[in-house]
Amino acid sequence: MTEENKPIPAPEATDSGVHTGEGSADSSNYQPTIDAHQAGASEAYGEGSIQILEGLEAVRKRPGMYIGDTSDGTGLHHLVFEVVDNSIDESLAGHCDDILVTIHADNSVSVVDNGRGIPTGVKMDDKHEPKRSAAEIALTELHAGGKFNQNSYKVSGGLHGVGVSCVNALSKMLRLTVRRDGKVHVLEFSKGFVQNRITEVQDGIEVSPMKVIGDTERRGTEVHFLPDTDIFQQNNDFHYDVLAKRLRELSFLNHGVRIRLKDERTGKEDDFSGADGVRGFVNFINKGKTILNPNIFHALGDRQSDQNTNIGVEVAMQWNSGYNEQVLCFTNNIPQRDGGTHLTGLRAAMTRVINKYIDDTEVAKKAKVEVTGDDMREGLTCVLSVKVPEPKFSSQTKDKLVSSEVRGPVEDIVSKLLYDYLQERPADAKIIVGKIIEAARAREAARKARDMTRRKGVLDGMGLPGKLADCQEKDPAGCEIYIVEGDSAGGSAKQGRDRKFQAILPLRGKILNVEKARYEKLLTSNEILTLITALGTGIGKAGGSTGNDDFDVAKLRYHRIIIMTDADVDGAHIRTLLLTFFYRQMPELVERGHIYIAQPPLYKVKAGREELYLQGPTDLDNFLLRVALVNATVHTGGEANTPLTGDTLTELARKHQVAQTVIARLGNFMDVSALRAIADGVALNLDTVADAEVSAAAMQAFLPDAEVAGEFDTRTDKPILRISRRLHGNIKSSVLTQDFVHGADYGALAEAAKTFKGLLGAGARVTRGEGERQKEQKVADFREAMDWLITQAEGATSRQRYKGLGEMNPEQLWETTMDPAVRTLLRVQIDDAIEADKVFTMLMGDEVEPRREFIETNALRAGNIDI
Repeated sequence: MTEENKPIPAPEATDSGVHTGEGSADSSNYQPTIDAHQAGASEAYGEGSIQILEGLEAVRKRPGMYIGDTSDGTGLHHLVFEVVDNSIDESLAGHCDDILVTIHADNSVSVVDNGRGIPTGVKMDDKHEPKRSAAEIALTELHAGGKFNQNSYKVSGGLHGVGVSCVNALSKMLRLTVRRDGKVHVLEFSKGFVQNRITEVQDGIEVSPMKVIGDTERRGTEVHFLPDTDIFQQNNDFHYDVLAKRLRELSFLNHGVRIRLKDERTGKEDDFSGADGVRGFVNFINKGKTILNPNIFHALGDRQSDQNTNIGVEVAMQWNSGYNEQVLCFTNNIPQRDGGTHLTGLRAAMTRVINKYIDDTEVAKKAKVEVTGDDMREGLTCVLSVKVPEPKFSSQTKDKLVSSEVRGPVEDIVSKLLYDYLQERPADAKIIVGKIIEAARAREAARKARDMTRRKGVLDGMGLPGKLADCQEKDPAGCEIYIVEGDSAGGSAKQGRDRKFQAILPLRGKILNVEKARYEKLLTSNEILTLITALGTGIGKAGGSTGNDDFDVAKLRYHRIIIMTDADVDGAHIRTLLLTFFYRQMPELVERGHIYIAQPPLYKVKAGREELYLQGPTDLDNFLLRVALVNATVHTGGEANTPLTGDTLTELARKHQVAQTVIARLGNFMDVSALRAIADGVALNLDTVADAEVSAAAMQAFLPDAEVAGEFDTRTDKPILRISRRLHGNIKSSVLTQDFVHGADYGALAEAAKTFKGLLGAGARVTRGEGERQKEQKVADFREAMDWLITQAEGATSRQRYKGLGEMNPEQLWETTMDPAVRTLLRVQIDDAIEADKVFTMLMGDEVEPRREFIETNALRAGNIDI
C-alpha cells in the first residue's frame, strides 16, 4: 500500500491573479493577490486531497516510477525483461535451463521456463478474504516474492522492487500458467485484477485457489501478457532487436541456460544457447573480424572482499585487427554502460601486467616507443562479469558500479591469470604485444598528422569549405545541414532550402571507407576534411585509442545533420559510408541523436485537382480508401434496404480495413480462409480439447476443401486447431493456438464479425459518383463492396513512383523532403551496440565471406534497386 499526495494543479495566470513581477522595482517583495475563488481552492486541500493507492493502482498511476519511460519503448521492453529476470533467477538458483520468449502476432508476449513454477498453494496467512494463492499474491502485491530472503536466491539480477506484479498492473491481459506437481494451474488478469475468480471453502475458510485445467509431466512458469495501450499510447510495438540484444547477453552471462526468441509476426527465430559463457560472448562480438590471438584469455574465480562478501569474477579478452576498444561490463547480469569499480580493477591489472611483460622482454625499448593504456586497449574485445551480493550503483539506472569492495577481487584474479597466460602462450603474447607497439607508433604518427592539419587550420575551423552553402542562423540548436551526393543534387537543394537555418554540403563521389583506414589516413581525404571542417567538432573520441583529443561536441555548428541521398544502390552505399564515418569517428553525435536520414516520398498521387506526396504503401492505402468513399453509398438490401453513407460508411470501412490488415499480416503463417471465416462469424473456443473439437466442426462447415481437427498439443500442454490442405500432392498444415484465440488479433476479427455479419441482405448494392456518372454494382457482402470501391478509386487516380532526388525540382524537394512542417526524418539511434558493431564490420570490413553470406540471405528483401 502506498500513500502519496494528490498533485495540486498550477494556478492559471490571469490579469487579476498571479503575476511574474517582471518590470517591478522590487519583485522579490511582490505578494500575489489571492481572490475569493482562489482562497476557496486552497481550503479544499484537506484530508480528502490525500489519496491512498492500494495494490497495483500506484503502478498504473505512475508507471514511469517503476519501469521507465512509457512513450519511447524503454518501459514497454522492460516488461519483458522483468519476467525473464524471474526465470534467470531460477537458473542462478540451479532450477531452470530453458527459457522461451515469444512475440505473438497480436503484439502480446509470452515467457515460458522450466523452473520450479511459482508456488500455487493457498497462503493461509493471507490477510485478504478470500485467502489467495501464493501465485496471485506474487502478481498483485508490490514487493511480494522470494528475492527478499537470501535463503531463496543468493544473487539476483531481477531485484528491481516490483517484478512481474508491475507487468500485471500494466497489461490489458495477463494469463499465468504454472506447471507444478503434475498439474496445470491457470490464473487470468486484466489490468491487475483477477478475472473469473474461483472461490471455495476449505476447513471452514473461504479460499480462492488457481484453476486446474489438466495434468502434465512438465514443470515451470508461463506468463503471457498484452501491454495496455492506455498506458503505452505512443510506442506499443515490441522490437525484436531490442529483445534479442538483452536475451543474447543473458544467455552468455548465464552459462548452461538456453534462451530462445520467436517472433510470430515475421517468423524470425533465434536460439541463444550461450555456449562457452563469456568466452562465447567475445567470440560472438568478434565474428567477422580479423582475430589476432586465437586463444581467448579467460579468467574465472571468486574472492572474499574486504567486507567478507564473496565476489564472483569472470573475464574474457581477445584482440582483433581493428582500432576500436569494446569492453562490456555486467554486475549480476545488469549492464554498466559507464563501467565502475570492476572496470577500474580490470584496467589496473591489465596495465600493470602487460607493462611488466613488455619491460621484461624489452620490446618497447627496441621499438623506441612509449606504451600507454590506450595502446593496450586498441582492438580489444572484452566481457567482464561479476556476481555481487547487494551491489551499489551510482544511480537508479545502474549504469555505473560503485561498490568499492569489487575492485580488489577483480584486480587480483585478472593480474595472476593474465600474467600466467602471457607466460604460457608466448605465440599469443607476441601477437598481442606487437599489436600494442603498432598502436603506439600509429598514435605518434596521428599526433604528427594532426599537428600538420591543425597548422593548415582544418581542425581549428579556420575558414569553411567553399562548396558549403551555409545558413544565416548562428545558434547551432536552430541549424541543420543536409549532406547530399553530387553537385547536381546539391544545386537543387541549395535552390529549394530555407537559407535562414538550412545549410547544404554536397560531397563528390564516395567518401573514404573509415572501417579500413587509420586516423592519419583520414586526414589526407579531401571529402572527410571538408565534412569535419563544416561540422566544426574536430574528429575522434576524446581520450580514445587514436591518441586524438580534438573532438568537442560543444563546437558542433548544426544540431541536425541530415543525410540525403538517392533511393538507389549508389545512394545507399554513400549513406552507409557516411554512417560508418559517424559511428566510428564521431560516435557522440550518434549517441546524442544529431544524425538523421531524410525520407523523400515514395509516391506522388493525383485525384482530380488534389496532389499529394505519400511516404509508403500504408499511406497509399489510406489515400485510396478516402477517395473510394467520396459520393459512395452502400445499400444494405433486404427489407430495410438502409443506405450507408457519410461518417457511418467511413467508420465501417475503417473497421473493415483493420480486419483486412490483420488477415494480410497473419496470412503468411495462418490459413487465410480460416481467418476470413472468423471475420465472417465463426467463433472459436480452445480452452479444453472438447471445446476445440466443437470449434473444429464449426470451422469445417466454412472450409469444405480443408480438413479441420481439434487436438491437444503436447509441446505446449494446450488445445489447438489444426487446418490441413493438400497442395500439389503435399499436405500443408497451419495451426490456430489458444494464445491466438485469447489475443488481440482474434478479438479484432471477432469484433468485425459482430459488425458485418448480416449487415447486407438480398439485393445489396453499392454506388459511387453523382448524376450521370454514378456507377453501381451488386454485392453479396461488405468485403465485395469495399473491393469494388477501391478498384473504382484506383481508376480515378494517377500515381508516380519516385526513385531519386534528381527527379524532383527545387520546389518539390522543399515541399516533400526539406520543409519541417511536412517532411519525415529518421533519427539514427543505436539500440544494440554489439549488433551495430558487427553490421559495420561485416559490411565495411576486410572479411568477404560474412558479407557474401549477408547478401545471399537478404537479397530478396532489398528494395529500391534500380536495374
